[in-house]
Amino acid sequence: MIKRMHVAVNCSHLEASLNFYRIFFNAEPTKVKDNYAKFELDSPALHFSLNVRPFEKKGVLNHLGFQVDNTEDVLAMGERLRKANLLTIDEMGTTCCYAIQDKVWVYDPDGNAWEIFYTKADSEFESAGEQRDISLCCTPSSGPVSIEFGSWKK
Repeated sequence: MIKRMHVAVNCSHLEASLNFYRIFFNAEPTKVKDNYAKFELDSPALHFSLNVRPFEKKGVLNHLGFQVDNTEDVLAMGERLRKANLLTIDEMGTTCCYAIQDKVWVYDPDGNAWEIFYTKADSEFESAGEQRDISLCCTPSSGPVSIEFGSWKK
């Protein structure tokens, strides 16, 4: 069901990061925009993205996730996570990271965001809609997130 592990990091200088990761992965990125780039590697199976975002308070990690083969896999994993009483956010048909995607999100007890996503098509736009409609990974950090789940609160 899982196609690739996904790691998204924040960076301050995209070109410098691209130069580093081209050498590090020994591969060319599959997409490059002014404020975003991604590498889709087969060995190891990794979907790695660079997001130009301030990270003084949030740190370099943007989010983690798994890329899957289709919307049905997104829905199945989302349902399994909901049945386990994990906080899940649905984003079906969202435009994020210059792609149209179906995805669900969960947060671990420390507030780390995990997404399960399927990319339906490329987009010329980073995101669509008003600021409040922007996908979680396309939203610049505005401070700590308040999350309640079971017996823990972040």
